[in-house]
Amino acid sequence: MALSITRASIERPVAVWLTIIFCVLGGYWGLNTVGRLEDPSFTLKTALIFVPYPGATAMEVEEEVADVVENALQQMKQLDRVESKSMPGMAQITVEIEMTYGPDEIPQVWDEMRRRISDIEGDLPAGAQPPIINDDFGDVYGMFYAVTTEGLSPSEQRDLATTLQLGLVTVDGVAKAEVQGLSEEVITLSIPSARLEKLGLPPTQILGILADENQVFTNGEITEGPARIGLSVPPGYVSPEGIEELRLGTAGNVGQIAVSDIATVTREAAEQPSQIIRQNGKAAFTLGVSALTDRNVVAVGQEVSARLERLKSELPESVEIIPIYEQHVVVDEAVSSFLVSLGQSVAIVVGALMLTMGWRAGLVVGATLGLTVFSTLFFMSVFGIQMERISLGALIIAMGMLVDNAIVITEGMVIGMARGKSAEDAAAETESSTSIPLLGATVIGIMAFSGIGLSPDATGEFLFSLFAVIAISLLSSWVLAVTVTPYLGKLLLKAPKNTSDDPYKGPFYGIYRGVLWTALRARIPVVLTIIGITVWSVMAFAQVKQAFFPASNTPIFYVEFQMPQGTDINTTDEEMQRLERILMDEDAVTGVTALVGRGASRFMLTYNPEQADASYGQLIVRVADAATIATIASRLNQDLPAEFPHALIRVEEIVFGPPSGADVAVRFSGPDPVILRQFADDAMRIYEEAGTITNPRTNWRQREILVEPIVDEARMRLAGATRGAIADTIRYGTSGLRVGDLREDDVLIPIHLRLPESERDGVDRLRDLSVWSDGAGSYVPMANLVERFDPRLVEALIHRRDRERTITALGGARSDLTADEAFRSVRTEIESIPLPDGYAMEWGGEFESAGDAQASLGKQLPLGFLVMLTISILMFNKIRQPLILWLVVPMSLTGMVLGLLFTGLPFTFTALLGFLSLSGMLMKNAIVLIEEIDFLRAQGVPDYKAVIDGSVSRLRPVVLAAGTTIFGMIPLLPDAFFASMAVTIMGGLAFASVLTLVAVPVLYALLFRIRPPKRDAQSDGLAATA
Repeated sequence: MALSITRASIERPVAVWLTIIFCVLGGYWGLNTVGRLEDPSFTLKTALIFVPYPGATAMEVEEEVADVVENALQQMKQLDRVESKSMPGMAQITVEIEMTYGPDEIPQVWDEMRRRISDIEGDLPAGAQPPIINDDFGDVYGMFYAVTTEGLSPSEQRDLATTLQLGLVTVDGVAKAEVQGLSEEVITLSIPSARLEKLGLPPTQILGILADENQVFTNGEITEGPARIGLSVPPGYVSPEGIEELRLGTAGNVGQIAVSDIATVTREAAEQPSQIIRQNGKAAFTLGVSALTDRNVVAVGQEVSARLERLKSELPESVEIIPIYEQHVVVDEAVSSFLVSLGQSVAIVVGALMLTMGWRAGLVVGATLGLTVFSTLFFMSVFGIQMERISLGALIIAMGMLVDNAIVITEGMVIGMARGKSAEDAAAETESSTSIPLLGATVIGIMAFSGIGLSPDATGEFLFSLFAVIAISLLSSWVLAVTVTPYLGKLLLKAPKNTSDDPYKGPFYGIYRGVLWTALRARIPVVLTIIGITVWSVMAFAQVKQAFFPASNTPIFYVEFQMPQGTDINTTDEEMQRLERILMDEDAVTGVTALVGRGASRFMLTYNPEQADASYGQLIVRVADAATIATIASRLNQDLPAEFPHALIRVEEIVFGPPSGADVAVRFSGPDPVILRQFADDAMRIYEEAGTITNPRTNWRQREILVEPIVDEARMRLAGATRGAIADTIRYGTSGLRVGDLREDDVLIPIHLRLPESERDGVDRLRDLSVWSDGAGSYVPMANLVERFDPRLVEALIHRRDRERTITALGGARSDLTADEAFRSVRTEIESIPLPDGYAMEWGGEFESAGDAQASLGKQLPLGFLVMLTISILMFNKIRQPLILWLVVPMSLTGMVLGLLFTGLPFTFTALLGFLSLSGMLMKNAIVLIEEIDFLRAQGVPDYKAVIDGSVSRLRPVVLAAGTTIFGMIPLLPDAFFASMAVTIMGGLAFASVLTLVAVPVLYALLFRIRPPKRDAQSDGLAATA
C-alpha cells in the first residue's frame, strides 16, 4: 500500500499540486477563521449559595443554616466537595462538582442542586431568607473596563450603566455585560426618640403606611364602547418629597400629622456601601463584557471597542472609559507573537536543514513542514479547535516529530540517489522500509498525550486541544511525508555526479563508526554507565526547582489588602486610598484600579474574586513592562507592612493556570474552634521561625467584638414587650430600621428609620432609648428591660470543609524561593504537630493543586502508555525490540535535568508536557533505527554489520531532527509560559540523540547477543577512523 501511495504521488503531479494548494489556501482560511482565546474554554464546576440570616451570629449561621444546606448537598452523587463560610448574618456555601462531569452535563447538575435547595427552604430557621444561588460563578468577563463617575449622582450613574449595558449586549457575539460598584443610596427618616415617645407612635405604624402606599395594586378594567380600558391606582409616593407628605396617626383622628412634621427626610449615600471602586483615584464602576464561548474573542472584542467609541459621544464629558483588561488585545498580541515565534522556528529549522543537507533537501523538508502547519490550521478551524495558549503550544511540542517524518523520507531519497537510483525508486524504497515504522512511531507519539487529552475530568477538558492538535499535525506530517515529499524530492533533488555504493563515507560518519565500534565492544560498561547517569539524574531531579505554573507575562499584578476582621468599610477605604497613592507614585505603574469590600468580576479565567468582606481591598495594578513586576513586588512586600502595620498586605503576580489560593497552606479539621486556632497558631509560628514564608495568616481571621443585650425576661414579659421590639429599637438607634422602599424605575431604594446623628454616639446611649410595647400600647424604657450590654469576643468566620470545621494557615513563598522550596522548609516540622483523636491535618496551596493535577495525569497516563506499549509490540511482533524501546525512555530524564539545573528554571506543568513530547521523539527515532537493523538482518546482512550500518544510516536524520528542533526552540526561551518546556525539549533531545545513536544499538547487541567478530576487529577499527 505504501509503495502505491509513493508511486501514485510521483506519477500524478496534479493530485500533489492540488494537495499543496489545498494546504496553503486551507491554512490561510483557517488562520483567518479559527477562534482565538487566551486560555482554552473551561467549565468551572463551582456554584455559590448565599443564605442571608440577618441578626444571627456566625455560630448560629453555621449550626442553623450552613449545616442544613450542606446536609442536602451531601446527598448529591455528583458532589466532589462542599465548603462553607459562616459569617454574622450570612452563610456562603461553595459547591464543587466531580471533574468527570462534562460541560453538557453541568446544567442538569445545577438543576438538581436547585431542587434540593428548594426542598429544604422550609427547614431553615425563621428569619433566614431564601437561598441565593449563583451557578454562573465561572463566567469570564474578558473585556473589563472602569467607568469614572466623578460629579454624577447615583441615579445618573445607573442611567449611564444602563446605557452602556444595553449598547453592548446587542453586539454580535456578546453574551453578558455586568456592572459592579454603582453608588448606593438610602432614604433616611431621622426622628429623635423623644418625639416618637411623646407622640406614642410605634415604628410599625410608619412601616405599615410606607409599605401600603408603595404597593403596586391589582386594578380593574371597564368597557367603554368597543374598548376595554384599564384603571390604575398609582403609588402614594415616588420621591422623598412624597414621603414627607404622608400622614401619620389614627384613622379618623383630625390630629394626624405629616411625616415632615416629625422627621427629617434625606436622600443620601449609603453609610455602609457594599463595594467602593476607583480608577486612578477617581470614583468609578466596572463594566465587564463576556463573549459567547464559540466566538472569536478577538473579533468580538474589536466590535465591543468600536461600539464603546460610538457610545462615548452620548456620555457626559467627565466620564472616562478606561480598559482594565482587554482579553481580545492580549489574545491578539499573544497569537501574533507566537506566530512570529513559530515562523522564526520554522525559518531556523529550514535554514539549519539547508546548511546541513544542502539547499535542495532543506527546501523539501521545509516545504513539507510549512504545509503541515497550514493543514493543521485548516483542520483546527474545521473541528472548532480554537487558537489559544495550549493549542499553540501543541504545535511547538510536536515540532521535532513533525520535521522527522520529512527528514527520514528526504534522507532516504538523497542516499538512494547517491547510490545511483532514480528519484522514484529511491523514494519508493525509502517509503517501503520506513513508512510503516514512521506511522507506528507517529501513533505512539500521539498516544503519549492521549491520557491527558482524552481524560474525562477537568484536565482532559482543559488540555483536549493539546492532544487534538498534536494528533492532527503528526498525522498530517506523515501523510504529507509519504505523498508530497517524494514528489518535491523528485523536482528539487539532484543525483550527485559521482555515485557510490557507500554514501556513508567521510569523517562525520567515520567518527561515529569509531564511537559505536568502541561502545559495542564495551557493551556492559556502556550500559552500566548509562544506568548510573540515569540514577544520578533521578537523584538530581530533587534539586530542580518545582513549580505548578510559571508567572504570567501579563503586565498586571495584584495588591491584596486585609484590615482586621470587623473593620468598617469606610475605614478600609481610607487606608486603601493611602495605598493607592503609594502605587500611583511608582514610575513603572500606568494604572491602578481599587476595589474595596469585594473583588472584581472574573475578568480572566485564573482570577478568583473575593466575596463580600468590608475589611478587604484589592488593587489591580498595570505596569508598562511586565519585566518590572518582580522587582516592584519584592520591594512592596518588604516596605508596605511597615507602612500599614494593622493590615495584612501581599503582592501577587498573575500565574498561568488555576490559582492555588496560597503558595503554602495547611488545613486542620476538628470540632473545637479553640483547639483548631491553637494548631493554626503553631503552624504560623513555624512559618515565622523558618523565615521562608511571608504574610502568615489564617482564613478564620480575628475574632470580632459582639455587644449582647442581657434581657430581663420577666420584666420584658410584664411590660408586654418582645425581643423583636428590642431588636428594632437597637437598629433604630444604630444602623437604621428598614421601614420600606422607594421604587425608582427598576431600583428599590431602602428607607431607613433612625436616630439623628447627634443621638448616635455609642452603646451606652442605647440604654436611654425606649422600646414600643404592643401589650401596653406605649413605650417602655430600655433600661427596664435590658440589664446591661455585654461585649464579648466571638468567631466572625467559621469555615467548614466537607461538613467539618476547618481552619487553614497559609502564606506566600519568600521572593527568592519557589512555592515548593518554601513548602519543603516547613513540611517536616508542621507534620510533627501532635493531633488528638478527632482532628486531622492535610496540605493545601500549590502542593495540593500540583498534586491533584499530577494525580489526574497519573490516572490517565498509564492508559496512554499501555496503548503505546501495545502498538510497539504489535509493530515488531516480538518482545526484545519493544523492550529496547522502553528501556531508553527513562534515560532521557538526564538531559532534561541538566537543562533545568543549568538554566535555573523550575519543572512546571508545561515542562512535563515537554518531557512527554521528548519521549515521543526518542521512541520515534528508536523505532526507525531498530526497524532498519531488523530489515538489514532480514536481508542477510551479518548481524554485527547490520547493527553498525543500520545505526550509521540513522545518524544524519537523528542529528538533523534533534539539531533543528533544538534551534527551533530558541525563539520560545523568552516566553514565560513555554521557557521551561523549551529547555526540557532542548536539553532532553540533545541527550536523547546520544541515547538513540549509542544506547539503542548497544542494547540491541546485548539483548540479541551480537558480538563483533574477532577477525573484523582490526578492519572495524580502521573503518572507524576512515
